[in-house]
Amino acid sequence: MNKKTLSIISYITIIGWVIAYVNYNKLTVKDSLTRFHLKQGLGIAILGIVISVALTIIAVVVPTLASILSLVNIVVLVLWVMGIINANNEQEIPVPIVGKLFTDKFDFIK
Repeated sequence: MNKKTLSIISYITIIGWVIAYVNYNKLTVKDSLTRFHLKQGLGIAILGIVISVALTIIAVVVPTLASILSLVNIVVLVLWVMGIINANNEQEIPVPIVGKLFTDKFDFIK
């Protein structure tokens, strides 16, 4: 797989991220584009899980807020789509709002 394909796959669920990460580690020459999108994809996935768990807890406590709070998950979906678009265009642009948080994290991705 080439760097563009790996970058795009890294955003498609945790399973896609694992596939991209394993294939990235098999490469003899590591590129910054794939590394950048692996970090962004993992960060957004973790953020999505944390938000979903928090919203589920809030919805259990206050059921009337469940439908309104479910709209927050759409924000995570939009971030994923923006990441995929940046990967498709081969750009290293962090996703809005939270993307800069993930550029320095996840040092195990080298």
